[in-house]
Amino acid sequence: MSDGRVALLDRLATRRALLHRPARRFATIPEPASLGLPERGRWLLAGSFLVEGRLVQAPGASPWEVPGAGPGQTAEAHGFAWLDDLAGLGDRPARALARDWTFRWIARFGRGRGPGWTPALAARRLGRWMSHAALLTEAQGRDQATLARAASQTLRFLDRRWTTARGPARIEALAAILRAGLALEGMERHVGAAATALGREAEAQVDAHGAIASRSPEDLALLFALLAEAEAALTAAGRPVAEPHRAALRRIAPVLRTLRHSDGGLARFHGGGRTVAERVERALAAATAPPLRTEGAAMGYLRLSVGRTSVIVDAADPPAGPHGHASTLGFEMSSGRRPVIISCGSGRAWGAEWHRAGRATPSHSTLAVEGFSSSRLGRSGEEMTERARVLSAHRQRSAAGAQLSLVHAGWAETHGLTHRRELLLAPDGRSLSGADTLAALTAAEKKRLETVLKSAGGQGVRFALRFHLHPDVRPTVEGGGLCVGLRLASGEGWSFQFEGEARLTLDPSVYLDRTHLLPRATKQIVLHGVLVSSEARIGWTFAKTEDTPLAIRDLDRPDLPDPPDRP
Repeated sequence: MSDGRVALLDRLATRRALLHRPARRFATIPEPASLGLPERGRWLLAGSFLVEGRLVQAPGASPWEVPGAGPGQTAEAHGFAWLDDLAGLGDRPARALARDWTFRWIARFGRGRGPGWTPALAARRLGRWMSHAALLTEAQGRDQATLARAASQTLRFLDRRWTTARGPARIEALAAILRAGLALEGMERHVGAAATALGREAEAQVDAHGAIASRSPEDLALLFALLAEAEAALTAAGRPVAEPHRAALRRIAPVLRTLRHSDGGLARFHGGGRTVAERVERALAAATAPPLRTEGAAMGYLRLSVGRTSVIVDAADPPAGPHGHASTLGFEMSSGRRPVIISCGSGRAWGAEWHRAGRATPSHSTLAVEGFSSSRLGRSGEEMTERARVLSAHRQRSAAGAQLSLVHAGWAETHGLTHRRELLLAPDGRSLSGADTLAALTAAEKKRLETVLKSAGGQGVRFALRFHLHPDVRPTVEGGGLCVGLRLASGEGWSFQFEGEARLTLDPSVYLDRTHLLPRATKQIVLHGVLVSSEARIGWTFAKTEDTPLAIRDLDRPDLPDPPDRP
């Protein structure tokens, strides 16, 4: 079906939703389900908006009035992402602004006008209205009636159009219908069908191993939170929860636990961030079904964890779609509550160029052949048409520690090369050793590599092994350029050393995270190498320094927001 026809059917569904008698009040006020980022709430109060990677000052403007806004900003404005952030800030001015913008939006767009009447955006908007209904109706009276009317009309629109949403947006739409149906007076008749459909969608979208197609840890966490919150709402109302719904929660829970670092934050792969940790914690605690145990890879990721150290590795082919990253065999490492080795993250919030750069292999802590990501984008610049194949991924434990051995063939077609990564986390968790090998394995690959080397005119194949550091890590090049000392904010000391034919540099990098308005500057350790024969190998080690104790008091968390002010 063409986009034009879909838009026409959305408009017709909106008009039909407006013909029905709306709800006039809330039967119950839902419990808040999500809070955003207080720092973003402060930016909004100051009139600061991020538009296509640029900081725009527009005091007095609402999110949908900011000049130059692109599709991403428009979606956030009409999906009410800003409402989470103002609620997360939670002081008197933030709550007042949240109410002002909400009712201005309803007055301007609530009768079906504007770009916000798609199933995906309507679902986000209705879900956030339910999450923050207590804030939005503090004044009672007319505000509650206005919100109830707009919410019931949105519910009816979604009831007709949720099936046209794609992927996780369907679950978001059904969860919003369900919560609104339970909360709004006279809307309970929509609950039964939504609950049944939610079970079917959960069964269809969450595979037998608790994984979803996008392989984004954050996407999985948000889907789990939606299902857990819907389960809690149904249970509180004395309504049955479909068995496929509960079964999906059981499958997802152990996967999410595997994808969390020792500080509780999610691994940042395939467009996902760490910003939903608290919501995940609440959802895991609230889910009533006992989780199943998981063996082997969790959604294509392998985890090593000993003592205070956790390592999570992308050990599967990248997903299809416009948000998958060329991060194969990339890893992240945390020590206690402190991230150490990271992925740069998703640049989607800062425009198309940042988005594309964040998806490339050099933005991940792994090896990259110069000029070639391990997976490559097609002409559209969105879909990956050449995706790295993981040939093997094995985990084992021995007296030496926890070990991983992984191989991918991302450059087999272009250079005749495969990448092997071996990792060893020591039994006490105080060192992570690795070895990265580029090699031509088969006769056909050796022939292809020979052709590439000849065309290089004796210059060889250049490659770089990158380790991106969290912005709070302070690195210092030592030993005449042969090692790097790392100091964490907790006071822990680590050292990095390597062996093999390579040149070490400490280069600029970025940390892309939605908790900050602009990309944060950081550093990356880079080992530059040249392959001139059929194989090149570099070994390396991150080890805690001798002056770092086994246990350390780490109570200072400047990354955590201050508690919201109250009147």
